[in-house]
Amino acid sequence: MGRMFGTDGVRGVAGTELTIELAMKLGQAGACVLTKETAHQPTIIVGCDTRISGGMLANALIAGICSVGANAVFVGVAPTPAVAYLTKKHRVDAGVVISASHNPMEFNGIKFFNGDGYKLSDELEDEIEALIKKDMEGVVFPTGKEIGKVDYRFDMCEEYIEFEKETVPVDLSGMKIVVDCAEGASSYTSVKTLRDLGAELVTIHTSPDGANINADCGSTHMDELRKRVTAEHADLGIAFDGDADRMLAVDENGALVDGDQIMAICGSYLKSKGKLKKDTIVVTVMTNLGFSIMGKEQGIHIETTKVGDRYVLENMQENGYNLGGEQSGHLIFLDDNTTGDGLLSALHLLQVMAETKKPLSELAKIMEVLPQALVNAAVPNDKKENYMEYAPIASAIEELEQKFAGEGRVLIRPSGTEPLVRVMIEGKDQEEIEKEARELAELITEVMSSGGSSCD
Repeated sequence: MGRMFGTDGVRGVAGTELTIELAMKLGQAGACVLTKETAHQPTIIVGCDTRISGGMLANALIAGICSVGANAVFVGVAPTPAVAYLTKKHRVDAGVVISASHNPMEFNGIKFFNGDGYKLSDELEDEIEALIKKDMEGVVFPTGKEIGKVDYRFDMCEEYIEFEKETVPVDLSGMKIVVDCAEGASSYTSVKTLRDLGAELVTIHTSPDGANINADCGSTHMDELRKRVTAEHADLGIAFDGDADRMLAVDENGALVDGDQIMAICGSYLKSKGKLKKDTIVVTVMTNLGFSIMGKEQGIHIETTKVGDRYVLENMQENGYNLGGEQSGHLIFLDDNTTGDGLLSALHLLQVMAETKKPLSELAKIMEVLPQALVNAAVPNDKKENYMEYAPIASAIEELEQKFAGEGRVLIRPSGTEPLVRVMIEGKDQEEIEKEARELAELITEVMSSGGSSCD
């Protein structure tokens, strides 16, 4: 069995891979590990996105939390960054979000925050996993008055909205924005915040029914938003993912503005104000090569980590940086919140637009996005880490690396949250790199799904 925790908590198909039994055990073990040094009866805040399985898993998780003597505060549907913020603000012992972020609705996930609102280290996750595998050995299950209580606080997201407005108090009067909330957790919080700040909003995908989260909408499906922005003659479009920790934008002409470009825009603005700490932005290896060129032109140092916002955050914390993120739109403004926050990212971008009075299309020219192709290869989840052990795959990758040496790059990696191997190629010719990426992805799927064994 592989490691239970991926790059963003425990994920799987709800009901079969992520079962109510596992959710309960994660509640028990998480509460024990994250509250073991407290002398008081601990409290854990729990929120979820709009998936139909959220209620089922939340109740199982909360039952586990209470069964070991910890109290739970259930805030209902809430963006991931809202739970992180509320955990820190109310000085509770931990926070938990039940969400599979941008993944399809049949998936769900459980991710923890410590009392300071930060995602857990690998060491703490391993400790939780070990306790589950030992069947909660040594854990005392209280009875009577010592059992934990549940408090239902569906009003607490209002505190998050006020926090967002106070953190970036930009006047959006006169600005027309199309907002795609992915039928997810931002359907209320983002709409209310932007309207409170004066924006004229056109909202799409703000009627979640439990089954439509991320379905051909949100930050992973931008076509509808692009068309709507031009049809509405809006200033820009904003798209969130299911749990609203990501945000991508569309300029007034309907062109995509991705996470790299948003970081470049906001980073250069912060630098001009003397607010970009150490004149540095932290990104991952998936970031477009054009971002590095932008950094040299703007006098911004670029730090690179492996894929995963947790690794970006670790680098930022260790080195004292305050801006980092991923091309996917998962951006961290560390002076403001402890995790990726789609609404906060949107407000920072809107602040640059409002203060410079420049359209988004002009601001986005700060970096040239070099041709890049990303294709996902569907593979068995238990084999995805071992793709280089298959001789045909290893040989094909080596040939591509030689072909693009000096004129691009080839990056292959397993997804941290889905049964996929991601193939990314950068080069000069979009058509060529898309063809090569597609062919390699098809090969990976064919070889790894055929039932054959890996090479020695």
